[in-house]
Amino acid sequence: MVDITRRTVLGGLLGVGALGATAASWPRLTARDIPGRGQDVLNVAILGTSQDAAARADLLTAFRAKHPDIPVRLQAIQGADWSNFFAKILTMVAAGTPPDVCIVATEGAQLFADRLAEPLDAYVQRDRAELQDYFDDVHPSLIEAFMYRGHLYQLPIDFNAANMYFNTDAMTSAGLDYPQEHWTHEDFLAYARGMRTANRAPFVPYYWTNRLFGGVVPWLYVNDTSFLKEAKAPGGEWLWQQFYSGDPAAAGRSGGYLWEEPNAQDPRVEESFDFLREVVREGLGTSPAQGGGTELVAQFAGGSIGMTPAGGYWVNGLNEAGMTQADYDVQYFPRWRSQRHQFGAAGYALMKTSQRKEQAWEWIKFCISREGMKLALPRADTTPTRRSMCNDELYGTIGPRHWRVFYDTLDRMEAAPIPAPPQQAAVETALIKNVTGAVTAGSQAGLRGHLANLQRDLELALRKST
Repeated sequence: MVDITRRTVLGGLLGVGALGATAASWPRLTARDIPGRGQDVLNVAILGTSQDAAARADLLTAFRAKHPDIPVRLQAIQGADWSNFFAKILTMVAAGTPPDVCIVATEGAQLFADRLAEPLDAYVQRDRAELQDYFDDVHPSLIEAFMYRGHLYQLPIDFNAANMYFNTDAMTSAGLDYPQEHWTHEDFLAYARGMRTANRAPFVPYYWTNRLFGGVVPWLYVNDTSFLKEAKAPGGEWLWQQFYSGDPAAAGRSGGYLWEEPNAQDPRVEESFDFLREVVREGLGTSPAQGGGTELVAQFAGGSIGMTPAGGYWVNGLNEAGMTQADYDVQYFPRWRSQRHQFGAAGYALMKTSQRKEQAWEWIKFCISREGMKLALPRADTTPTRRSMCNDELYGTIGPRHWRVFYDTLDRMEAAPIPAPPQQAAVETALIKNVTGAVTAGSQAGLRGHLANLQRDLELALRKST
């Protein structure tokens, strides 16, 4: 069984999965690689294989029934991860063969907004009566994540927050109860130590990975900091006043997040890394390696992992691995100075180079409609952005007992997107390069040295042109 990561499942449910794909398995794209190029057809790029595109047959059929005058072709583009997928889209743009619409996760939202995507402001305002149902059903934090310098570039379809999964057998053997809503990072240590005492190797109390989602970032967020300085752009009043008037959750929303300066040497960043260094040193958690972690679902289902951060995208995979509601559960990420959660989302971007913008907009609108979203998200392997779709029908039978945590993370906790500026690929590389050394450093001075290196690498990354 392959590892199921947020990137994989965001792909799989929107027709963009890349299970087991490698960069080497896909040659450089040319115009001849794009079926239908030159024909009057709406080209929609997804991360995945031809099988993933074929799995969207019901979505395509329903769209064609509503818009028989808009022929659509799904372009399945394989990639090892989102960065690889985005690089291939850039290659297509440079070759003069860009898609009309492209699925984009949070990791690439600002890259596309800065260089490739068309703002949706005018379309949204024109069709506001038709779209009010969508905004009424979607938490404003998800919308703000796709604002950039005052403009809206995507309407998210699904998301996943970094919650904490528990193996209930590991808790029971350690005499531990399901944690309270506002359990703390100190409670987390107590849980990990109890699990370690009660379970033998190769059991590990806490498994985490070295990437932007679910790695060090959730620990930085709950400690009220991040490795990049966070700011917000002005603007967006047109959206918040029109669609979220009177919604307290929309108070103080902005024209989008900005991450323009490194923050790796902030004392709270050091404190967070030092906390994870203690987790690793005590043998309470893995020393993370780059990537998603081979056989992670199988290891968790097999009882060799006590806790790990993940979102709703894990539910279907765990069910297929044989886990029942009695075998695992989920809770919010533990509190530190705050209980601010990390999330990532995805939606379609309208390419500014498209000659079919009106048709592309109709595709986007259909995919965020109740009908379209149900067709695109038929299984419990992600969290729909529509609150009404996070229900017993989706999660009640196979999900964990506390599946409501998935959407309540937005409704009950503060939450913010993955820190991903337009230079995301270089920024993520800088982070991944330095995390393992920092959390395995033999001394505080060694930790500070790695954070200094991270600060320098981030400075260079943020100067790079995307």
